[in-house]
Amino acid sequence: MAGITSENRKNLMLFSGRGYPALAEEIAAVLGVDPTPMDAYDFASGEIFVRYRESVRGSDAFVVQSMVSPINDWLMETLIMVDALKRGSAKRTTVVLPFYPYARQDKKHRGREPISARLVADLLKTAGANRILTVDLHTAQIQGFFDGPVDHLFAMNTLADHIDAKYAGRPITVVAPDSGRVRVAERWTDRLGGCPLAFIHKTRDPLKPNQVVANRVVGEVEGRVCLIVDDMIDTGGTIVSAADILFNEGAADVVVAATHAVLSDPACERLDGSRISEVVVTNTLPLPPDRKVEKITQLSIAPLLARAIREVFDDGSVTTLFGGLS
Repeated sequence: MAGITSENRKNLMLFSGRGYPALAEEIAAVLGVDPTPMDAYDFASGEIFVRYRESVRGSDAFVVQSMVSPINDWLMETLIMVDALKRGSAKRTTVVLPFYPYARQDKKHRGREPISARLVADLLKTAGANRILTVDLHTAQIQGFFDGPVDHLFAMNTLADHIDAKYAGRPITVVAPDSGRVRVAERWTDRLGGCPLAFIHKTRDPLKPNQVVANRVVGEVEGRVCLIVDDMIDTGGTIVSAADILFNEGAADVVVAATHAVLSDPACERLDGSRISEVVVTNTLPLPPDRKVEKITQLSIAPLLARAIREVFDDGSVTTLFGGLS
């Protein structure tokens, strides 16, 4: 006998971090699998321990972790989970990060600053990640920080389907809250059938994070439903300031569509007290009871993530999910 021949079998295994297990369970339900059970706990000193209860040898492993607060704890847990898979001889490890941590620190604004988004990519690679799957990066250049494949998913279709259904027949203008979002807003105008595009010209003090000064609107907004599109809502300052200036310019209504509902204080208070009629977000991050505002509509991103995971597992094309945009 010259050698041993074995059947080439692939085994998808899904692993959930403790940051937001409900999303991982929803993804697992769509895929028709169960998350692999694991023991995970914190020592009294704060150190994190992880051990999988089943063999992971030769598996195509997908680690799902949403980077909610406290973000540093869940980032560290993700690294430990990936390391455990590497040492358990998983064949390939894909880290599914619905919300990529430290994405806003993607470049140096001044000297002696870190590029933390690159550091996160380096940490994941060192831990043993072979691939990253994420949704709506703050800037697309972050894909180049990771030395390996990055599947960049877009929540636009999920959000736009809701906008189409609810605001059909009303004149819509897509609004970029700043010049950096114009390219994203252009995709939205194409998705909504070629509606007008506007953007808010604003200034931001680099020494004062989360503080924005909105100056003026450029584009056709008078008498129209203005749809502000952004990747995330953190403290809500940008969105509320943009809405105020749009109403001052004669907008009939203001709606917001954003992928990541970070909602740091005082975001909920700001949104609740604003003239914005609806804020549409996805569940890349959880919406705790104390963060639920009546005007916030949350849509599930799980079907999109499950489809992308399936394409990766089957060695298919993730790009086809977005008409070649990814």
